[in-house]
Amino acid sequence: MRVIARLNMGGPALHVSYLSKGLESRGYETTLVSGKLARGEDTMAYVADALGVEPVTVASLHREVSPVYDAAAIAWLVREIRRVRPHILHTHTAKAGAVGRTAALLAGDARPPVIVHTFHGHVLRGYFGPLQTRFFRETERLLARHTTRLIAVGPQVRDDLVALGVAPAERFAVVRLGIDLESRVLGAADERAAMRTLFGLTDSRFVVGWIGRMTAIKRVPDVLHAFHGLRSSGVDAALVLVGDGPDRVMVETLARELGIAQSTYFVGYQRDVRPYYALFDTLILPSANEGTPVVAIESLAAQRPVVATRVGGVPDVVTDGEDGILVEPGDIAALARALAALASDPDLRARLGRAGSELVVPRYRVDRLVDDVDRLYRELLTEQRLPLPSS
Repeated sequence: MRVIARLNMGGPALHVSYLSKGLESRGYETTLVSGKLARGEDTMAYVADALGVEPVTVASLHREVSPVYDAAAIAWLVREIRRVRPHILHTHTAKAGAVGRTAALLAGDARPPVIVHTFHGHVLRGYFGPLQTRFFRETERLLARHTTRLIAVGPQVRDDLVALGVAPAERFAVVRLGIDLESRVLGAADERAAMRTLFGLTDSRFVVGWIGRMTAIKRVPDVLHAFHGLRSSGVDAALVLVGDGPDRVMVETLARELGIAQSTYFVGYQRDVRPYYALFDTLILPSANEGTPVVAIESLAAQRPVVATRVGGVPDVVTDGEDGILVEPGDIAALARALAALASDPDLRARLGRAGSELVVPRYRVDRLVDDVDRLYRELLTEQRLPLPSS
């Protein structure tokens, strides 16, 4: 049984969909359980649909902490665990990890013999105030003691969780994301001319791109301030923001206040992002925290260098000076300088983009993800003296 809080835009939704489908041929029968999207969130359930994976939706499983809804979600999961009696319960993301693992502890003799949780990043820095953060950290420490194996999507995420005292390093396995880059972004360059024409942009104009959900943790205002700095230095540039979210009105207002609205394009949520990587010359990602940033992987696969903050799992994807430029979070001047360096040197952009593509395309293959998780499951099932699936 695989449990995720919601199939919203981002890497975790891709991850669980690919795993649920890919493990079928290895002899696993998966029940994928997901909660409801938050208001204004964009869905990626279409990925599961295209793969023939049918999630079971739990209406009471929400992103927000709610004693009433969380208790209802736990009770529902307890009943489902008792009905399905899975050999493995695998939870993804913080909310599903808390609700799902609590339900496993309350399932009595139906408690799954193997319990796995994947940290797609974490919410223990940059999301909440000190008291809430401490509560969530202590909750993760408690749940970790009742989890067979913890998974981090990159070594930096693992090391951060170890430093926060969630669990010792030997309790973790590192399993990087798998993404169907072939269908999502490869071949994007072929659409560059059409996209430039659509937006009325010349091929020589430097285009900065951003893709994501407009929330505080993504620090979208830093994108605008850095872009304003780039324009102020004399670079003829355009900014294209792909995505939506609760901060959109504030960000649009800031663009007008900075005087960059005429060169800033808000295109909203887009299911097909490939044409936008063709449009961009570089991707900017100034987040305060990240797990494994899917947009950075996709940008590099499309041979577009990345300017990003050195947080969470970003350095595992972007190597400073090799396929992108990393700066400290909140350093807007450094972001603007990095953009200016790329704008002035097309050869540098091409070199960084090629290097990034050569690294990420093989590293983040879906079949590699399935291989890694299959290997881990078989190891844990063997430890519990349980039968192994036959492919």
